[in-house]
Amino acid sequence: SFHKPQRFSIHVSFLNSQQTATNNKKHKTNKLTNTMQALTKIPSLRIRKSGDRGHANHGWLNSYHTFSFAHYHDQSHQSFGALRVINEDKVAGGEGFPKHPHSNFEIFSYVLKGKLEHRDSLGNREILTRGDVQFTSAGTGIQHSEFNSDDKEELYFLQIWVKPNQKGLKPNYQTLDFSDESKTNKLLKILSPKSEEKKEENTIEINQNVHIYASILEKGNSLKYSFVDENRKGYIHLPIKDFKGSIKVNEVELKGGDGLYIENLGSIQIESTGESPAEFLLFDLE
Repeated sequence: SFHKPQRFSIHVSFLNSQQTATNNKKHKTNKLTNTMQALTKIPSLRIRKSGDRGHANHGWLNSYHTFSFAHYHDQSHQSFGALRVINEDKVAGGEGFPKHPHSNFEIFSYVLKGKLEHRDSLGNREILTRGDVQFTSAGTGIQHSEFNSDDKEELYFLQIWVKPNQKGLKPNYQTLDFSDESKTNKLLKILSPKSEEKKEENTIEINQNVHIYASILEKGNSLKYSFVDENRKGYIHLPIKDFKGSIKVNEVELKGGDGLYIENLGSIQIESTGESPAEFLLFDLE
């Protein structure tokens, strides 16, 4: 009778064991991948405490940085989705930022108190007051200056930068006013994604898939917000103001200057819990 060489049998056995090992490895890899995917979908509310932010006091400018900015660097807080900068700025009377360049960012200022004088290389010049939102799509490049136009009263505003969905856009400038009444006890959309099909009325168009809301929530009032879809993320910023306004997002308490990273939650409940009305911004991000 014919006998196969032993080394052939050993070789076949080795190949079979290798195949089994490969299959087991694939199974473990798939299991690990599924586990990691499940972990990344865990609902998360992560607070960004006011006192942990970057801080620079130049005398004429007192500024807090949510994300890395200028001389402040924090690897854990570089950006969040397309949201790159939230600076909370207080500018002394008559002081401000001299003309300086920007490109390839969507930049807007949300005026909380005082008078902000804006000038730019497009020829725009205006003075903005509480409730005004001044928006610049810097695109291929723009120069602007921002000053406190009042010699005595402090200027207090938020400056926010969002990364655009494409570079090299034509620079654009626009402003809109949003009254306190229009934001009281409701979420008012102030910026919406630019669309070729339909413009959302009474909002500023931004070149990014981001929806931005403002609210002034009085004590005891609450709001529910449902994100555009369950795969999106959110951020809430509550300005310092008088330290008397506070909110609770689900079970997380935010005080003046705090922010909140929101992930894998289809909706959130926001309740005003402080002595004063709480004014805040909500970002719905990809």
